[in-house]
This record gives sequence, C-alpha cells and structure tokens, in this order.
Amino acid sequence: MGVHLQRGAVAEVVIDFPPVNAVPAAGWHALAEALTAAGADPRTRAVVLAADGRGFCAGVDIKEMQRTEGHGALLAANRGCAAAFAAVYDCPVPVIAAVHGFCLGGGVGLVGNADLVVASDDATFGLPEVDRGALGAATHLARLVPHQLMRTMVYTCRPVTARELHRFGTVLEVVPAAGLRRAATRVAEEIASKDPLVIRRAKESLNGIDPIDVKRSYRFEQGFTFELNLNGAGDRARQRFVDGGQGAGE
Repeated sequence: MGVHLQRGAVAEVVIDFPPVNAVPAAGWHALAEALTAAGADPRTRAVVLAADGRGFCAGVDIKEMQRTEGHGALLAANRGCAAAFAAVYDCPVPVIAAVHGFCLGGGVGLVGNADLVVASDDATFGLPEVDRGALGAATHLARLVPHQLMRTMVYTCRPVTARELHRFGTVLEVVPAAGLRRAATRVAEEIASKDPLVIRRAKESLNGIDPIDVKRSYRFEQGFTFELNLNGAGDRARQRFVDGGQGAGE
C-alpha cells in the first residue's frame, strides 16, 4: 500500500491505497516525492502515472478528515494535493496518465496536469466537490473538457466517460482495461526514443506557453474550500458523505 516508483527510461509511479485509492494527506506528499524523484533521475525519459485497484483515484480521504480533530487533516490534504498536481506539471519529462475505473476529485487534478492520457474503456472522470462541500480541480478539468461542460460538471457533479474525452482529443487512446498499462507504456517508449535533451526542453517550452498558471489557479480555488470549511458547509457535506457510507474518497 502507498505510492510505488519503478525507475528506468520509462519510470512508473503507481498509486495504491485500497480499496478505492482515496489518498490520505501523507499519500499526496508521497506521490509528489515519487514524481519529483522520477523526473530528477537523468535516466528517466518519460513517466507513466498509473494505479492499482478498482479505480485510478477516488480523491482525498474524507474519512481521514472527519476522524481528525481540528483542521489539520484538511490543510494537509490541500497542501498535499497542490504538491502532487504541481509535481506532475513540473516533472521535466512528459507524464502519461494511465486511467482506469473512476477518476474523481484529486484524480482529475493529476490527470489534467499530465501531458498525455491513455484510458481504459471503463474509465470515468468527475468532480464531486460541490457535493462534498469543497471546490478545486476545475482548473485541471478545464484542460480536459470544453468550458461549458466543465461548468456543468462542477455544478451537477456529473461524470464523463473516457470515450467522450477521446472525442475532445484530451484522451489519446481508449483501450480494454487489461491492456491499459501496456498501451500507456507504448506511448511512453515512443517518447523515450527521442533525444532526451530535446524532450526535456520541449516540456519546459510547452509549460512556458500555457495561457493559465495552473498552480496559482488551483490555489485560488482552494481558498473557497477553506471558506466553506470555516462557515461549516464543508464539514456538514463531508459528514453527510461519511454517514451515507459511500466510501472513503471524493
């Protein structure tokens, strides 16, 4: 259980927090550290970000927040998410997200900052934040879907499928679940076959021309999560979620 890093020309970072990959606060920081370590290794030419278990990521561990006194767990999770999302974005080599099953909340933050996305045919993507009394990762969802659909998904918490994202061009390939990791690795190996110095400069160049500062934009969103928590709406929504027995994550 935890975050696993396998080094190589194509490094692999795997999320593994059973049963649904609802990532605890420390897990987000571990994920950031693994991605940073992979990118810092001069042997690395591309990174595959994947997950074991029933789905790619169910977001933050809401049960951890509700069983922890005070605001410490909430603050740690928010800082951890910001660190992990930034580590994907700032990784000096391309990051290929391999998404299966559900990709919710913080999972969208990771995938939206990835360079490429390969998904299984059972993959769905959503932001249930409004139902959890929080806001965030619309910054990253906006990199995956058109603007009006992003707003609809935030307001209604409706998910979209990998095939829908494929039609938008934000998911490169949709494959059977059994072949997901292999398909993502195949794309990573294609990138890894290029001149590594050129690829690293290409990543830096593409980040430099982004029209939105994703890290600053996400921290702005998080400010409203803090506000909702202070006025009690966040805690009430999280408790309703926990009492409903819907699992640990977002």
